[in-house]
Amino acid sequence: MTLTLNLTPELEQYLFQEAKQQGLSVEAVTLQLLTSSIVLRQKQGEAVNLLQSWIDDENVEEQQETGQYLIRALDEDRLSKRKLFPLETKGVTW
Repeated sequence: MTLTLNLTPELEQYLFQEAKQQGLSVEAVTLQLLTSSIVLRQKQGEAVNLLQSWIDDENVEEQQETGQYLIRALDEDRLSKRKLFPLETKGVTW
């Protein structure tokens, strides 16, 4: 597909500089930037969907068990002997 764009002078200058720096044509650099932007958006959408599925999961007991396991794992895998999540501060907020 052929696409004609009216670019601002700043954007045009940026594309020329990127093309020169990478040793590519302006068209190739523009296509790379567009492709990477689309791929990034797709990955972000997948991450959002995964997080939303976790939020929508109604298995509260499993979520609590997973949270407790993560806290234990983080506390056990520390270089310091000081716990990251000490029991005496459970439920305390600052």
